[in-house]
Amino acid sequence: MKSLLIALTILLTACASAPAPPASEGKPMPERAEKSSANQFIKTDFDRMADVEYSENTQSLKILMLKLYKRNPHELAKSTSDSAEKMVDWVFDGALQHHWQFKEMQNKQGVEAIHLSFSPDYAGDRVLSFIVGLHTMLQKAHGGKNAFYLTDSIHPQSLYNVARNVEIAAWKLASSRKPNGELYILSNEFNAQERNLSFEREFGKIIGRTDLFAFMLAEKSQRLISRITQSIATAAFLPF
Repeated sequence: MKSLLIALTILLTACASAPAPPASEGKPMPERAEKSSANQFIKTDFDRMADVEYSENTQSLKILMLKLYKRNPHELAKSTSDSAEKMVDWVFDGALQHHWQFKEMQNKQGVEAIHLSFSPDYAGDRVLSFIVGLHTMLQKAHGGKNAFYLTDSIHPQSLYNVARNVEIAAWKLASSRKPNGELYILSNEFNAQERNLSFEREFGKIIGRTDLFAFMLAEKSQRLISRITQSIATAAFLPF
């Protein structure tokens, strides 16, 4: 509870000092179940925080997927003739049908799906494999669940490791190139005409949320987190 109060104090202080965004740019608060509803009685404060952390990270992945399709329409065309918005909705809202397994990707998930995105021999939708890899990796680190209750247990080391893996995936996205020198997937744009680092900022949100929750869980459960120091450019994805 002490960790929760500290984190909330930091977040509230930051919100109080930051200028309010224009009404058109304001982000709506995430909708949660009423505290009086039945399922809230079997949730701790940390369970509710896990709900928010996982939900907000999923929302960030939706934003990233949409932005990547806008930058890489040729990848979207490999999967569908529909709009990028419809594709993103189908991937995230249709999980009960596809279970995050796609034949076009040989049903690969997690790290294997991310590696597939940057394989020179892969002819499929690289944006799809990249986002599926990230989402299923985050899902696994949360015990394969997207809602959390008293009986659930999330290991803080798993969250810490997956945050490092997101860092590695973001670096690969920005630097992995085809044999001809072209990037496999276009993302950030930084040149004399354009400066677009919105992809990097969205990755930063995911990493920050996951790290914060990992350290709070570690303090609550009195578990130590093994911090691994490695160069992003040569780092291998961490197990969890």
